[in-house]
Amino acid sequence: MVCGTIVWTTALPSHAVAAESIPEFFPLRPFSFDVSFNQRTFAPQTRVIAAQAGLTAFRYGNIEVRTVYQYYSQHTPTFTTDQNSVYLNPRWNNFIDILDFPKGYPINRIIRHVLFGPLEDRAVPYVGALIGGTIPGRDSDSPGYLYGGQMGVRFPVARGVSLDMGIQYMRLEIDFKGQSNLSEQWLFTTGVRF
Repeated sequence: MVCGTIVWTTALPSHAVAAESIPEFFPLRPFSFDVSFNQRTFAPQTRVIAAQAGLTAFRYGNIEVRTVYQYYSQHTPTFTTDQNSVYLNPRWNNFIDILDFPKGYPINRIIRHVLFGPLEDRAVPYVGALIGGTIPGRDSDSPGYLYGGQMGVRFPVARGVSLDMGIQYMRLEIDFKGQSNLSEQWLFTTGVRF
């Protein structure tokens, strides 16, 4: 009788799906490296070089904190500007899953199906914040602040490799030709993450 009960209960599907998340410090992955070049010969004549590198510093369940370094250089016949930024990028992965109700037709599944179609189970949508600093900031030798937000989606395509697309908005304090002010930046990113 006891053996039959044990066999019967182990054959039934388990309804316990919760798993404890373990905090990970410096899991490093996913890490990223992006480079862009822009050379114009007319209207206006300019050369822009931008590079960005980032890695994951902390992960706990669907929360991760990334650290990012960004270099931006613009050269024209009348001025040259170089800018270095370092910022933290806390992200909430799979934020849509908070809408896991009503039981029959969960809102999060409908949104995933409309946005991602056949890739709805592989997509990892995220929202995040950007908090950090930039040099030059208040003047040519002192740092300025940087803040903003982002929204995007990551599609795992192979073990350890994913396609990441996102849009981010940031405001940053920058010194340009001896004057300091807040600059706004919209950035659409797409790239491969390892």
